Amino acid sequence: MIVCDFCIQYRQDSKCGLGLNIPKAMGCREFDPAMERFCSNPNDFVSPSQIVQMATFFGLKGKELKKVKLMAAREESARP
Repeated sequence: MIVCDFCIQYRQDSKCGLGLNIPKAMGCREFDPAMERFCSNPNDFVSPSQIVQMATFFGLKGKELKKVKLMAAREESARP
């Protein structure tokens, strides 16, 4: 598993949409998490803490984890 698996910029041909090299560690300066990468079915989303736990389990930390927390909070506030 790589950090790109959770990023919206990662394409199906295993390349970065921004033209960056695929990182070997779980860090990328342009990481842009997408909810669809964490929950393929939108109904699977329960709470931001669920997404943060998943991200932590997969090894995300630091700036990348902060971006995941913001994305999850945005998702929760967008839901009715």
